[in-house]
Amino acid sequence: MAKWGVGAIVAFALMVLLAGTASAHVTVLPNETTRGAYEVFTVRVPTELESETTKVELLFPEGVEISRVQPLGGWSYTFGTETDGSKSSIVWTAEGAGLKNGEFGEFKLQGKVADDAQELVWKAVQTYANGSVVEWAGEADAETPASVTQVLEGTGEAGHHGASGDRHPAGSSESASAGSDGLLKSPLFYLSLAALGAGLVALSLALGLRRRKQLA
Repeated sequence: MAKWGVGAIVAFALMVLLAGTASAHVTVLPNETTRGAYEVFTVRVPTELESETTKVELLFPEGVEISRVQPLGGWSYTFGTETDGSKSSIVWTAEGAGLKNGEFGEFKLQGKVADDAQELVWKAVQTYANGSVVEWAGEADAETPASVTQVLEGTGEAGHHGASGDRHPAGSSESASAGSDGLLKSPLFYLSLAALGAGLVALSLALGLRRRKQLA
């Protein structure tokens, strides 16, 4: 059996973990941002029922001012507003069948984090074609928790660089690093490592038994 380095094992475990958690909850990325930053937020929506996701509503938390949305093919959107005209929520509606079971979609927003923000608690409502409605608004240990973005101390100067005004574009190394840090702090990461170790032991035993049979 080929020898596995520590780096390869960790990379494989992360891949297994990502596959297992990609459809866990409605989440808003990144997991962390800084005060005063212009940020691109990615709303990841999985479908977990034997029905299609046809509508997603996201309520904007205090501490962030959303200014723009990235269009997504097959989906229309409308903003909810306050009496002063500021954006308070957004509703994405499928123009076709929506997201089937086993699929997920990513919806992107851009906004500025307040200079005094502590954390951003994103509450969402997911509606299915069969009429089922799931409110992602609970505490961290709830079955349907709200997604939370932690806000760290920062000057926000990085958000003023570049034509787009983004702190770091979606898919950048900073966003990926924030997501990886969150995974490494998750108990599921260590459970995945344990499962991976058990699998490698079983594979080693099976190969050893096969080799003994061939030599017999």
